[in-house]
Amino acid sequence: MGDYALLYILFAPFFGALALIFVSNRQTLLVRGIAAGSAFISLIASLYLFYSYDPVRGGFQFIQRFEWSRQLGISLYLGVDGIGTPLVLASSILLFAGIFVSWHIKDRAKEFYIWILILAAATIGVFMSLDLFFLYFFYEMSVIPMYLLLGMWGSHTKKYLEMTDPEGVKQRDSVGFIFNFGSNSKEYAAMKLVLFLSAFAVAAFMGILLIYKYSGLNTFDILVLREHANLMNIPVLGTTLDKIIWVLIFFGFASIAPLWPLHSWSPVGHAAAPAATSMLHAGVLMKLGHFSIIRVAYEILPETTRELMPMAAVLCMFSIVYGGFVAYYAKDTKYVIGYSSSSHMGYVFLGMAALDYISLSGAVIYMFAHAMATGMLFSMAGWVYDQTHTRDIPSLGGLSNKMPFISACFVVGCMASIGMPGTINFIAEVMIIVGSWNKYPLQVIVAVLGIVLTMAYLFKMMRSLFYGPMDQKYSHSHDAVAFVDRLPLLIMISVSVGFGLFPMHLYNVVRSGVDPLIAKITHVVPVAELQAPEAPATSLHEQLAARGAQLPDSRMAQ
Repeated sequence: MGDYALLYILFAPFFGALALIFVSNRQTLLVRGIAAGSAFISLIASLYLFYSYDPVRGGFQFIQRFEWSRQLGISLYLGVDGIGTPLVLASSILLFAGIFVSWHIKDRAKEFYIWILILAAATIGVFMSLDLFFLYFFYEMSVIPMYLLLGMWGSHTKKYLEMTDPEGVKQRDSVGFIFNFGSNSKEYAAMKLVLFLSAFAVAAFMGILLIYKYSGLNTFDILVLREHANLMNIPVLGTTLDKIIWVLIFFGFASIAPLWPLHSWSPVGHAAAPAATSMLHAGVLMKLGHFSIIRVAYEILPETTRELMPMAAVLCMFSIVYGGFVAYYAKDTKYVIGYSSSSHMGYVFLGMAALDYISLSGAVIYMFAHAMATGMLFSMAGWVYDQTHTRDIPSLGGLSNKMPFISACFVVGCMASIGMPGTINFIAEVMIIVGSWNKYPLQVIVAVLGIVLTMAYLFKMMRSLFYGPMDQKYSHSHDAVAFVDRLPLLIMISVSVGFGLFPMHLYNVVRSGVDPLIAKITHVVPVAELQAPEAPATSLHEQLAARGAQLPDSRMAQ
């Protein structure tokens, strides 16, 4: 596999989707086999990539570059560092698991698998791209499958199904539903997702074009731009160009994260989406925002990031608290998990805002950990819905008698989402809290209270779904017994617990990507560089002074 691992990971789902075009929907087993086979190739290549990545050497590895337009400076430039590598692995795991979660789908299964494969490949493309043009290209590509998967294979909410006019005639097909924010249809959810993401993506694209134009380098190459782009001193509209670009990039990508108050499209999309789509939506699609901010704003505009990132530390508190409280009072299983995901993305922004080695490493690890935890919860919510045909929590109960395996896995998923010791979520949360405390103690206190709130609403949902008396109309429901039904849950549980018990390789990989980035943003010269063999035998303080390094007082004291 060697140097071509990235090509296997990226193009296996694309070729799988292409092959499915020529297969009949009546050949169900062949359709499933092609989808699972292409996802399996991507997963194996991702595992090879993750364990072959050299954290000691660090930097971008497994580079592949294909020139697309010399005149415009555009290339299909692929590579991964310590930040992108675990997210590529998370995408491949959730794609493979999602294929089996959707194993029993009957309605246009071929088309469903085509769009799932394209969606996963698009997210993987973002995590690999070292060219701004293709980063944005793959980012926008992910929106199209989401719209179709929600609009064609999604489900309506309870309120939507109950909505009637005074004569008692259903209004589901009326234009009024699209604009009725109180009663959501799957078409409404799909359209809202597209409008939100596309509108803010245009803002991010404007920022990318400004970088391209005013850098004067005639290239979209992120590695060239981060070394040579100087956008600091160009006055525009009473401020400087770098601040305008940073705001466009940050809020353009923060909408998909989703950061409060740009979050409202996400829980609605979760509620309407089929299970596998919700897994990819919450597991990796939402991480495109954080990753793109890191890749563009942190890499190319480090000075401005240090100056303006505190606004994220303020907004993340609202994300954590608002999402948590709405999840507590929600009565739809997918709304609970959806608002929980929005709340938990606030922890990632907190880790990013602190601009500390530990906190940013924790934020990246949390993105990976959250993908596994939320993937488990959404897959099991999908199973419960398939068996009971309802997501209304108050009407359910006692399902552990019929679904012992699912209920046991649900407990593990809740433990992971809360951040119990033994799961990778625990390590990530501790790193974010410890790394952010010195700079943002108030936000850390809010984050800790958010963990308590997470425990409250997840335990409440778990008790309401699986314990207590059961309505006899759900007596026909059954557990996940077949191997294909249990496999995705066992994979995600194994990954979450496995990395929770043996986290060091993941930690080392992530730190290899985070350390140089934070050093550049905070103007800290790496110690290895300061103590190079040719340097005179002077004290570390004198070396820093000679290089004109600016360290915070706490670090200078150390």
